Amino acid sequence: LEGHWKDEELFRLEQARLTYAHYQEQIGQCQERIEQQMRAIEGRCPVPSSVGPLPASAEAQVMDQGAEERAGGSKVSRSERFDLGAQLKRILGVDLTTIDGIGPVAAQVILSEVGLDMSRWPTEKHFASWLGLCPDHRISGGKILGRSTRPVVSRARNALRLCAYTLTHSKSWLGAKYRRFKAKLGAPKAIVAMAHHLARLIYRMIKNGEEYVDKGMAAYEAKYRAQRIQWLRKQAEELHLELVDSKVVA
Repeated sequence: LEGHWKDEELFRLEQARLTYAHYQEQIGQCQERIEQQMRAIEGRCPVPSSVGPLPASAEAQVMDQGAEERAGGSKVSRSERFDLGAQLKRILGVDLTTIDGIGPVAAQVILSEVGLDMSRWPTEKHFASWLGLCPDHRISGGKILGRSTRPVVSRARNALRLCAYTLTHSKSWLGAKYRRFKAKLGAPKAIVAMAHHLARLIYRMIKNGEEYVDKGMAAYEAKYRAQRIQWLRKQAEELHLELVDSKVVA
């Protein structure tokens, strides 16, 4: 930096640089411990060959994410030596990241909170209720006082809510469903409803070993349109009317 700098400003800048380097070192140590724990968990699939350790030189370079190799100038990222998605698939037996909105980090949080034994919850409804993603009807004297969800402290619950929020602009089945919920219920309730739906999908995948297949936004809109037409025909029959299909010709 060229210019006239006061000694106290340079000292403060140096302290900030040292603090940043210290935090990066701590993050690297935490990541190392997480990787050890992930590799120690017995999985349902064979160990992928792409998750082996790098040489010691690359190990040291990963500690400084901003450093570049002197020779080639390319950065060495931690993901090159530890594939989190592959490790999660090895442990769970299924790939949770195929669900739109759920990334490797969110799947890791869910695994750390939920585990592999889904027999603790008899059904997916029990699982969603345990996460606090179901309405909690408070009734007194036959009158419903409130329907909000129970206050539950769970990192998995928070992760699912964030995953649901990311579906706002998704061109998938889940994205179309979230936008319909948002238009009907509002954003807060739509986020909880979609988090509930994601929790049920995760329960089925982990317990039954089923892979998730996205049918696409067009398939959801077509199904929703067919349901609306069926509902309109039922309403017309109750009013002794007949619903007739018509096309507007320009």
